[in-house]
Amino acid sequence: MSSPGEPPNSKKMKIFHALLFVLIFALGTACNGGKKNTDIAINTPEEVKTEKANMPDNFDAAFADGLTEAIFQDYLHLRTAFVNSEQGEATAAARELTERLTDEQAEALAAARSIVEASDLEQQRDAFSDLTIALEPLFKNGLSEGVIYKQHCPMAFNNEGADWFSDSEQIRNPYFGDKMLSCGKVVETIQ
Repeated sequence: MSSPGEPPNSKKMKIFHALLFVLIFALGTACNGGKKNTDIAINTPEEVKTEKANMPDNFDAAFADGLTEAIFQDYLHLRTAFVNSEQGEATAAARELTERLTDEQAEALAAARSIVEASDLEQQRDAFSDLTIALEPLFKNGLSEGVIYKQHCPMAFNNEGADWFSDSEQIRNPYFGDKMLSCGKVVETIQ
């Protein structure tokens, strides 16, 4: 029965409107409002590994010449391979470097070749330290704008320590990878 001030069938109308609202909402949701469904990609472990190794760096630095900039980008690719502990990717990145480096950068070229020829990741990382030392003057003298960071891990190579360059202040240690990913500090900001 309806209440004394309500018109007859008012309760039925409220229920009808509530059901109509629920029905319209359900249809709108089920039909996605006429929008096209978007596919969701699921990465397999192999795809995730590849994406991780090829992470693009936020590259803000600019160099006086295109060759030095390309060498720095290859260096960052190599560093990322070591951060991810991927020997094959490190070999590929070092091979790219050997194609760009000239006889004027003989020490860097020799270190890059050592990375390509190394039989294990630890030998590659040792040569990466030599490569970093050899490329330091090129990066410091060639930087025309932006910032690069010289970083240092005091525990690398049985506490002898080793440096690397980065385009970010965030520490991603190439000498230990995920074992000690954030071990290190910025020792120089190069502008």
